Amino acid sequence: MFFKKKESRSPAVKENKKVGIRGILVFENTSEVIRAENLLKSKGWKIRVMGPPPEIRSGCDLVIEFPLIEELSILRALKEADVPPLQVVPVNSPLLLPVDIFHHRDFGRYLMVRAANMKLTVDKETQLIVNVSGGGCPDVPYLAREMVGKTLTDAPAPREIGHTLCGYALQLAYEEAKRKCLQS
Repeated sequence: MFFKKKESRSPAVKENKKVGIRGILVFENTSEVIRAENLLKSKGWKIRVMGPPPEIRSGCDLVIEFPLIEELSILRALKEADVPPLQVVPVNSPLLLPVDIFHHRDFGRYLMVRAANMKLTVDKETQLIVNVSGGGCPDVPYLAREMVGKTLTDAPAPREIGHTLCGYALQLAYEEAKRKCLQS
């Protein structure tokens, strides 16, 4: 008994145990994802905006991951709000796992948070936004001008002043940076 081999599971096997309890909502465009996200979060559902796996990519570069057991209620709410998804995909294969759109890079005093194609860099000591970059949308220079040089608590939320996929991705990076920097 002393030398009994301990059962070891790779991360993929551990992830497979979770597979099947989540689903993915695929939408036609980013504005529908944003509307659906706002609606579902306001009703208390535990959802996440993610990057779609390549196997189901269909125009929009974002999907909503949701608890599959809530599918009928979620679809009913989305239909009532006139924002039905194009497709609902159960996550029953490791190949269908959504892609985490967040990446963090710690540069000592500075933290860079990337969400999808947008990057937000913050001075961790002062919470001052020192850089906004990425994307290719026309509102990125405006977003950068409005945010750089302000603290995370004083800067406008990108969602309030931007209207593109880049603005939405920057909002996600902004929220993640606030979570990371202000929790310390």
